[in-house]
Amino acid sequence: MNHTVSDFIIRIKNAARARRKTVILPYSGLTKNVAQVLVKEGFLDSFQELADGNKKSLVASITYEKLMPRFTEVVILSKPSLRKYARKTDAAELRGKGLGMIVVSTSKGVMTGKEAFQKGVGGELLFKIW
Repeated sequence: MNHTVSDFIIRIKNAARARRKTVILPYSGLTKNVAQVLVKEGFLDSFQELADGNKKSLVASITYEKLMPRFTEVVILSKPSLRKYARKTDAAELRGKGLGMIVVSTSKGVMTGKEAFQKGVGGELLFKIW
């Protein structure tokens, strides 16, 4: 897979649609930080790192409310063929329009678009989840 964040978030989406409680995900520093943001925002219950020899992976627990997954859809904003960035002054880009939350990779780490706007940093728009 060329884009680890896309692979990571689509695996979570597919597991949620299949009503799985846990999902095994590829490990990288970026995916670990994205998982921390998703846990903080309530889309995932928790995650753990697993090591099998030299290979690491993440096991995440998906949050359900009344037998429905906490999130229903995800849109990948930044792709390998077209990266999308937002400046610290782009409130509409960072906060998003309508429902959902945007996850941004900034120089100060991975965070939601709302947090990035409050801290005054911009970065790469990874995906929008609702």
